[in-house]
Amino acid sequence: MLAENGGVGNLTASWIKELEDGYGDIVAWRRAFHEFPELSFEEIRTPARIAELLQSFGIEVKTDIGGHGVVGLLKGTAQGNGAHIAFRADFDGLPIQDTKDVPYKSKVNGVMHACGHDGHTAALLGVARVLKKFQHEISGTVTFIFQHAEEKPPGGAISFVKEGVLENVDAIYGAHLSSVIPFGVIGSRAGIKQASADTFEVSVKGLSAHGATPEEGVDAIAIGAQIITQLQHIVSRRISAAKQAVLSIGKFQGGTAENIVADEAVFSGTVRTFDEETRQFIKEEIIHLATYIAGAHHAKADVDYQFGYPPLVNHKKETEIVQQIVERDFPTWTYEELPPGLGAEDFSYYLREVPGNFFFVGAKQENVDQPIPHHHPLFDFDEQALLNIGKVFLSIVDHYEKETRQPANSN
Repeated sequence: MLAENGGVGNLTASWIKELEDGYGDIVAWRRAFHEFPELSFEEIRTPARIAELLQSFGIEVKTDIGGHGVVGLLKGTAQGNGAHIAFRADFDGLPIQDTKDVPYKSKVNGVMHACGHDGHTAALLGVARVLKKFQHEISGTVTFIFQHAEEKPPGGAISFVKEGVLENVDAIYGAHLSSVIPFGVIGSRAGIKQASADTFEVSVKGLSAHGATPEEGVDAIAIGAQIITQLQHIVSRRISAAKQAVLSIGKFQGGTAENIVADEAVFSGTVRTFDEETRQFIKEEIIHLATYIAGAHHAKADVDYQFGYPPLVNHKKETEIVQQIVERDFPTWTYEELPPGLGAEDFSYYLREVPGNFFFVGAKQENVDQPIPHHHPLFDFDEQALLNIGKVFLSIVDHYEKETRQPANSN
């Protein structure tokens, strides 16, 4: 494997060799996490194991960050004043039943790792172990962020920020495995990469009546249905086609019996946008339409709108560093500029605090014509991609080491 990385420097080559030698452990860690997933904000076993491993490497560890988060800190001992770089991995699972037939299938009923978080964590653990071994070659500082609750707002990232984990950090990087991107492809983009993710719930209050005499009541279900229909016009008719947004209704509940006019109906959904102006506009339109339509039918509508993760905006310099590393150091790989995606990521909170980049790592399995998407009961990925995450992270550290050691230009 190392022979393929002909562009890496001597320093990075030894680090990558060490990473590859530990591949078996990285896979074992990933599969152990996969077997015992934990839901967002309910993680107990996973962070305890992460902390145990970091301590076994000899890395300084802080636990209970924002509840269940873990941070490892490594200060290089080489001469010099290198940069302080942070890497982030997430480790929460999803409320999905694992149905794939593999030895490491989830042993927790109704919960599985269906987004690659187990892989992110295992890969970063591998990187931490390598960098600890070569601590004497590093003049800077590396913070290893192991974050809980990425999948469920308000998310874990914001608590790391509030607790000052990014203080004195010069740049932060995060990676996300992708089961639909071919192996050997690293993808990212400068600027907006992921959308904001907001949720809303509308409660319609009407008046109950017998189903045979609906004129005596106020039908909350019928009114709720009209509101939902009109909400679809916000994106299609109230927002410029030059801007991207999604408004989706995922749940609609109302009524108690087939012959009773419902006095209450509740529906909820999600809104995805790329800019704060559109985000605020959609919120105001939802409130306006819901209250106006309900009022026109002698009902009342209450709207609970919750802002979730903000848009993820990659910084130009840090994105260029990732691209440069891929194109220079790994000639058999491909760097692709990906389009903005309407999925959300709470890594966006970190990028609001310090410069950084969030990139995607191709992990599509071989001999699979139709790759399984994320958040699917059959989700899995090519575990060789765990090394690719690690190689990019190690090369990023090496990049900053070389950058800080270069003598300043004199005039």
